[in-house]
Amino acid sequence: MKSRLQIQSSGRRGAGRRLAASLGTLFALTLWLVWGCSVNPVTGKNELSLMSAAQEVEVGKEGHQAVVSEYGVYPDAALSRYVDSLGHALARVSHLPNLDWHFTVLDDPIVNAFALPGGYIYVTRGILAHLNSEAQLAGVVGHEIGHVTARHGAKRATQQQLTGLGLGVAGLLSSTVREYSQAAQTALGLLMLKYGRDDENQADELGVNYSTGAGWDSREMPGTYELLARIGARSGSTLPGFLSTHPDPGDRQVRTTNLSRAATAGKTGLIVRERDYVRRLNGMVYGSDPRNGYFEGAMFYHPEMDLQMSFPSGWQTQNSAQAVLAVKPDQKAGLQLTLANTNGLAPAEFVAELQRQGKLAATNGSGASIGGFPAWSGVATVPKADGSTARIVLAFVRRAEKTVLQLSGSSAVPGDADETALLQSIRSLRAISDASKRNPAIPRLSVIGAPRSGSFQEVLNAIPNQTLGADETAILNNRQLDQPVQSGESIKVVRSGAR
Repeated sequence: MKSRLQIQSSGRRGAGRRLAASLGTLFALTLWLVWGCSVNPVTGKNELSLMSAAQEVEVGKEGHQAVVSEYGVYPDAALSRYVDSLGHALARVSHLPNLDWHFTVLDDPIVNAFALPGGYIYVTRGILAHLNSEAQLAGVVGHEIGHVTARHGAKRATQQQLTGLGLGVAGLLSSTVREYSQAAQTALGLLMLKYGRDDENQADELGVNYSTGAGWDSREMPGTYELLARIGARSGSTLPGFLSTHPDPGDRQVRTTNLSRAATAGKTGLIVRERDYVRRLNGMVYGSDPRNGYFEGAMFYHPEMDLQMSFPSGWQTQNSAQAVLAVKPDQKAGLQLTLANTNGLAPAEFVAELQRQGKLAATNGSGASIGGFPAWSGVATVPKADGSTARIVLAFVRRAEKTVLQLSGSSAVPGDADETALLQSIRSLRAISDASKRNPAIPRLSVIGAPRSGSFQEVLNAIPNQTLGADETAILNNRQLDQPVQSGESIKVVRSGAR
């Protein structure tokens, strides 16, 4: 949780399928007549789309605010300007050079890049850390620009509407996301959908063309996909964000190799800038940033908010930009810590206001002091859409003048041991007692010259004070452990230091 909390019978079946297909065709034709023809900027062909170009811009604009709130922007102005400049250079040679493009570096360790309709492109610090040349970054950003220019987001939105699934529904989104506008919910819903094989192939081709057209060497792109595959294999069943939404359409490395060779044939002076790019990463936070909260076992610490809290032992925990979550392994109980906007009301006054508005059906609690801070804690019943109510454990703790913590949880049986554990956990919240926990070591990239020549493994052995294993460091540098390295070559390692 970030302290700035931009608070996640065969014959009959055959006849039925034919009827469904006929009705689907009729429905699509009706929509075509109602909405009219939409020209794809890349192909120049008419296509059915339930999202106009103006709506794409609205979805992107509204969605951008939600994405920034969910993930946060990486606080490095120079790096942001660099990525923005590179992105606009690519956009100028795209099929939509006059679109109002936006390029944002997100403060997230996941290896990912994605796009929203209307010209909003995002790269995480996680993927920036793993790239090793400016041309690789150009390929990634060019690929995402391709998703926008080819209107793949609008296509996915149309497909969802035609199949009756919709976007932005509560089942797809976390409770915090439901507070956003419909356009923003649509945008965030799109981020959770996978691109199809054809869309990925087209975005790969456009990425090659755009990066080459803007002067970068697109022959760097196949190595990027090799890198992503290595990260996926290393992480086991949990794929990096990019591969989860940008699945390999098949033989991606071979295909992009052939595309880039054709695109660069006869061209000279194409940009790689490997060392210049890598040096820009020096000092970048790597992995999870403990300043935004971290766990040590069941104990959660948030240095910037100066709070600690003990969660139930053995529960699964997660810290995100929006909330801290703890869930019992059998899924029968859970607890969430987030921030609340009380409009200046004291905790007890805010609970009374929620009850007056009908957001709380009933409460059984009182004003209290938790960890020395003004608070309200107890149990409450919450109205549900079907007319029934649900019992929750609830607390509001005023941590500072404008910072109120909201803790809410539930268990399968009212008053059971799990509910008792929830209450105990809530009452454990207090200021950090161990001063050392307020100043955790922050893992950062350190870009250094190789101290000697030899295999990558031998070079790593000669570099002191590393906090990342050899295999992960090799992936970080797009190297193999037995690959030769020359003295002085730029190497990225991870070291931890004080904030």
